[in-house]
Amino acid sequence: MLDIKVIRDNPEWAKTKLAARNVKGEEIDDLLAEDVQRRTLIAKTEELKAQRNKVSDEISQKKRNKENADTEIQAMREVGKQIGALDKELAAVQEKMNYTLVRLPNFPADDVPMSLNEDDSREEYKVGTIRQFDFTPKAHFEIGEALGILDFERAAKVAGSRFVYYKGAGARLERAVYNFFLDEHYKEGYEEIIPPYLVNNDSMFGTGQFPKFGQDVYTIMNEEDPLTLIPTAEVPLVNYYRSEIIDAEKLPISVTALTPAFRSEAGSAGRDTRGLIRMHQFNKVEMVKFCKPEDSWNELKKLIHDAGDLLEKLGLPYHVITLASNDASFTSAKTNDLEVWLPAQDRYREISSCSNCTDFQARRAQIRYRDENGKPQYVHTLNGSGLAVGRTVAAILENYQNADGSVTIPDVLVPYMAGQTVITGE
Repeated sequence: MLDIKVIRDNPEWAKTKLAARNVKGEEIDDLLAEDVQRRTLIAKTEELKAQRNKVSDEISQKKRNKENADTEIQAMREVGKQIGALDKELAAVQEKMNYTLVRLPNFPADDVPMSLNEDDSREEYKVGTIRQFDFTPKAHFEIGEALGILDFERAAKVAGSRFVYYKGAGARLERAVYNFFLDEHYKEGYEEIIPPYLVNNDSMFGTGQFPKFGQDVYTIMNEEDPLTLIPTAEVPLVNYYRSEIIDAEKLPISVTALTPAFRSEAGSAGRDTRGLIRMHQFNKVEMVKFCKPEDSWNELKKLIHDAGDLLEKLGLPYHVITLASNDASFTSAKTNDLEVWLPAQDRYREISSCSNCTDFQARRAQIRYRDENGKPQYVHTLNGSGLAVGRTVAAILENYQNADGSVTIPDVLVPYMAGQTVITGE
């Protein structure tokens, strides 16, 4: 959530920044007008309360002196009614402000391409050599189905579209990939966590999914407390410290988790309808960081490195891009996507989004630390996929496919596959 003081003190700057995220200037003008009204009401209320306190002392003095205080008492009753009316008006204005504030996206960082067009995202660098095939490469779902390691048809029968059964070597490959990821993150100093897969509304609000993106998730309704299947492990990981003050000496904190991710994929009709790219349920290894504000941009670089290092060890070509302002996530000040090469599509596809959310999530979730003066300050939170497991499997199947339909296992995964070096079918 944005700090209203920042918007109030820098209104034109705020409008320019948010215009690059498709927020109209009129919204900010209305918000600032409500802020003026709110502060005016607070001042009036405080003035009346001070007056009430002063006269209350006078009434007490008159009663001690056995003097008549009926006039003052009646006047204070009227003041009390005025205060009550102002409090209701103030609550209504505050509710309107909060409605807008919780739906405003984060300010984009200065070095982000300021554009409403996702095509204006900026490529930063490429890593790896794209393989030149002496045969026409097949799509990962064709390879997986032919080898009998992926079954989309039966998954559709059991659950619907955008689900899959991994079988045999396919299941082992999926497990090998995420175990490799977790082991590598452990070596880099991440603490591994197994979090809840269901979270409450406060948690979804804390990381920015609620209230704006309720249509993108699966919520289990019950009478007392609805729970939501996590769309990413970022939600339970960030909310681990919700409403807490972290010991500053522990910062930066880096954690990782393997979880399923559940997404309704609202609005994705007709896109990536086949294969592992866009699923309702998929495994993902997530990285989350908590740090002091002055360290967050360096931690973003580390996050990108840690995600990219996995792709390099797997021998998968990729590039890194900085997303245009309106293409970044709601909570992000800057997002760098790592996109892996998929030969059958002849293009790079996203496999990790590494984002610096600055204090945006921490303000919503009330996650703080104490500075050198003992004053509470908001931490900065960062998150990144390390990596999306299904998309990694897809990239391995396509980049390591052979002319005879088999798939070579990347060297780093062979120990995780009990020594198996090639998938030849079940």
